[in-house]
Amino acid sequence: MTGASEATGDVTGASEATGDTTVDILIIGAGPVGLFGAYYAGARGLSVAVVDSLSQLGGQITAMYPEKEIYDIAGFPAVTGRRLVADLVEQAGQYHPTYLLGREAQTHETSADGRHLVGLSDGSIVDAGAVVITGGIGTFTPRPLPAGEEFLGRGLDYFVPDSTPFHDANVVVVGGGDSAVDWCLMLTPIARSVTLVHRRDKFRAHQASVDKVLTHPEISVMINAQVAGLEGGGGIEKAVVETKGGGTTVLECERVVAALGFTANLGPLRDWGLALHDNRHLVVDSAMRTNVPGVFSAGDITDYDGKVRLIAVGFGEVATAVNNAAVHLDPDAMLFPGHSTDNPH
Repeated sequence: MTGASEATGDVTGASEATGDTTVDILIIGAGPVGLFGAYYAGARGLSVAVVDSLSQLGGQITAMYPEKEIYDIAGFPAVTGRRLVADLVEQAGQYHPTYLLGREAQTHETSADGRHLVGLSDGSIVDAGAVVITGGIGTFTPRPLPAGEEFLGRGLDYFVPDSTPFHDANVVVVGGGDSAVDWCLMLTPIARSVTLVHRRDKFRAHQASVDKVLTHPEISVMINAQVAGLEGGGGIEKAVVETKGGGTTVLECERVVAALGFTANLGPLRDWGLALHDNRHLVVDSAMRTNVPGVFSAGDITDYDGKVRLIAVGFGEVATAVNNAAVHLDPDAMLFPGHSTDNPH
């Protein structure tokens, strides 16, 4: 099999790999599913590169909720996103995958011998025998707070990758979805105060979490309200909140988290000739093959009849994708590689 250069594989560090890369399998998307795919490809003796437009490993988990506990990963009663990503990186690291971070997969061509030439945003080329797309929901962009955008990076945040700046701070969280509710619950033990502001009286978040917020003695909730402005000098000092009834409340705060959701799109993947469903998901068959020969997909970005979008499901899908990619690379290879307990380490 072809060799792959090593790159740093920690959660926070970017890859040191530069120039063109030649590997057996290119994985597009460094979220949990992509990281498990990197492990599985390595376990099959395949060289692998993982590309992601983000500068950190872990995809949406690292960018959006690294401290949030996840309860539906098999074998873990509860695990934080940060711990899950770190363990996946360690698992894949034993096979030395190449990480190409902070780079977007943009163009795709198939060479005369059937290899895939994928052009990255830095101008480099990845030459791969097969491609596995694990891009989650694609490229995602947070919906901006209508007022106070000038405080972005000076107290206004759209994600909470690190809770340290929130210690002993007065925090206002804006939104009514799972992220807003989860961040309220996560920040309450360390913040001086937490106030949730939501423009409706109904929440999109999981009801059990909503109930915890509404009954929590240390969380203030303002419904039918929205942040109309932020005030301060070098950083946020106050949030001006207007209610539907016309009232105005000024909240003293140093941090504002705008959890208003995000927009997502497939970006350049739309131009690859891949069959799409709802213009947002890649159509795959039971072998996780797309309609483009040698291009497979797994995780939330895929769609098929009966699809369930869970990380746990994505783990199984990417194992299926990698095994079928191995057969694509070598038709004489076994589809089922055997159990990991049978392999020496």
